[in-house]
Amino acid sequence: MTMIQLKQTRLEVERINVSPSAHASKRSPIVFLHEGLGSVAMWRSRQGFWPEQVCHATGRHGVVYSRRGYGQSDSVPDVRGLNRLPPDYMHREAWDVLPELLKLLGIEQPVLLGHSDGGTIALLHAARHPLSACLVMAPHVMVEEVSIHAIEAAREAYVSGDLRGRLSKFHRDVDAAFWQWNDVWLSEGFRSFDIRNVCHDIRSPVLALHGVDDAYGTLRQIEDIAPQHGHITRHALADCGHSPHKDQAQTTLALVANFLADMP
Repeated sequence: MTMIQLKQTRLEVERINVSPSAHASKRSPIVFLHEGLGSVAMWRSRQGFWPEQVCHATGRHGVVYSRRGYGQSDSVPDVRGLNRLPPDYMHREAWDVLPELLKLLGIEQPVLLGHSDGGTIALLHAARHPLSACLVMAPHVMVEEVSIHAIEAAREAYVSGDLRGRLSKFHRDVDAAFWQWNDVWLSEGFRSFDIRNVCHDIRSPVLALHGVDDAYGTLRQIEDIAPQHGHITRHALADCGHSPHKDQAQTTLALVANFLADMP
């Protein structure tokens, strides 16, 4: 693990190098963007480190990082007060933080692979910046009632159930990680969140995956992504919830590898 100093915070970053490195160096690296409660560590499971599996399957180097307040990255003080996330927090991550991180890492036109909030951030970044490809799993392009109900249930599980204990294994400041996400999603100002028009400006190829059984959103979340100048490939995955890389790991890996096979 490495800590990268940005202008206003330090972020936990893990690099993935594949061999032969000479072959991989000719291809754009993959930058992995985690979900709303994710981190570098949460990409790991008993089946291994999924980003590493993707990099080896595609012959590309990779970068995985934890956003501010998640994993081992710097925490956010007073996250439920003065530093409460604004409704456009994913826009800021996509248009301010991510470009700064990519510049520091010396990465131009990467492949972005994002899950949930990370998928939304990938789409927003792709609308303003050239990419080799934009891959999203269960992104949020607008707010649905099913999403609100699921996040309300997560709040109950955190306060009264075992969710806090389970998440504490993956975050240095678990309360900051949870409440910065939960509070903004359940705020009145977030109800109008909608990036479908922004997605019209995406020019890079897009792969969009969504589980049929996703409790956090319907298939409209990928059906409504409509780039006006780029190509999009969509897949609805059966027997799959909100995490295609966990619920259908091998299928998702194959779809990603096939999509990137002929790309720079």
